[in-house]
Amino acid sequence: MWSSSMPLLCHMLAVALIQIFIISGHWILAKNINFYNVRLPVDPSPFPSSFKCFTCDNVVDNYNCNRWAEDKWCPRNTQYCLTVHHFTSHGMSASVTKKCATKEECHFVGCRRHRETGHMECVSCCEGMICNIDLPTNHTNAIFAVVHAQRTSSSSRKAVSMLLLVSVITVYLL
Repeated sequence: MWSSSMPLLCHMLAVALIQIFIISGHWILAKNINFYNVRLPVDPSPFPSSFKCFTCDNVVDNYNCNRWAEDKWCPRNTQYCLTVHHFTSHGMSASVTKKCATKEECHFVGCRRHRETGHMECVSCCEGMICNIDLPTNHTNAIFAVVHAQRTSSSSRKAVSMLLLVSVITVYLL
């Protein structure tokens, strides 16, 4: 009885494996990069308590800023990551600027409307390694935040491990 159901089981596993590869292919090609799963730098830090921020100047949106951000250590005289988000009265991003900042530069957090252009400007600051992932969009997230959390994603590691396990089992059964 077991030997007659073996080809059916192999066929079902092969179909499941193909479906997993198709789904993972769409997941890998998605424009939604998980910036929260950023790996901490492995290059030596230039001084104690050094850190990095996403950095860009007047980029069209947050995705492009984070995607192409320069990977540089912040200067010794800075302690925070600053994000300035300009957006239209319709809520569309007009520009994004991110950089390393001093405490004095972070005194201007919050949202303000520019009378002459009608654009909104929201500014936020945070403390910690590459903490300026998100954009400030209103008074609740245009803040001065202290962040000391290490970002890791065990769920993506589990998904890759599960995919590898299914692949090995399929190859073994075939």
